[in-house]
Amino acid sequence: MEQHNANYGRILSFSRRGSRLGEKYAGVMAEHGHKYVIAIPSGAAQTTIAADAVIDLPAQFGRTAPLVVEIGPGSGEQSISAAKAHPDWDFLALEAWAPGVARCVNAAHREQVTNFRVIEVDAAQALPVIFRSSAPEGSAASDAATWHANPRAQEVWTFFPDPWRKARHHKRRIVNPNFAATIAQVLAPGGIWRLATDWDNYAWQMRDVITDSPYFTNEYIGQNPDPADEGKYAGGFAPRFEGRIMTRFESRGIAAGRTIHDIAAVRNSVPLASRSV
Repeated sequence: MEQHNANYGRILSFSRRGSRLGEKYAGVMAEHGHKYVIAIPSGAAQTTIAADAVIDLPAQFGRTAPLVVEIGPGSGEQSISAAKAHPDWDFLALEAWAPGVARCVNAAHREQVTNFRVIEVDAAQALPVIFRSSAPEGSAASDAATWHANPRAQEVWTFFPDPWRKARHHKRRIVNPNFAATIAQVLAPGGIWRLATDWDNYAWQMRDVITDSPYFTNEYIGQNPDPADEGKYAGGFAPRFEGRIMTRFESRGIAAGRTIHDIAAVRNSVPLASRSV
């Protein structure tokens, strides 16, 4: 069944899953959630943020530091491992699944990191609000005069997003031209959008979206071609990102015999003219 939301009219890029935390994670959230979860004014639909919300990231982290944003962190393995290894950077995760948020909090507490935060929200809807470039419409004159945009991220990670395997569901995949434009708004010029998937046709789609986007340059264009490639272009796949740990998502893909594809897209300082084949 199609998962259109009557309030927002948007197609969800994630599966609706149970939100019961269980006793363990409910206790974790009650005790430690306030240290890691950024509370947001809710929007009109589930997992959305109010359009006029203001999230002050430097205030949330207590500093201004290089920022990495991860879309769909799952249990937080990747971001929290990186946060522990790079205490001079800040890591922001956006996760639409409540148990996933609780698992991120549990892992952050276990590893005692202080430079990790998570928001329970649909990234596609929330990122343009969090990283808006001007004060929210309707802000009081005094608020607008003192409003500052959040610092742009140095990297955005989209690792092993829901592949929506059935062809009729491919339109639900989060990586599409509109989302590429959103990520361009999040990244600083020269910043990198790192993607990985274990589904071949999603890898080809990701590569095509990046190659066609005026906001990004694929520095591996034409490299590491896939003989079975059915996409618009050939090659364009990066070596495995050395900063990506082996998570359960990647392990499952390898165990199933699937190929892991990485893509690294650099944010252009000035949008390029649209490409064509």
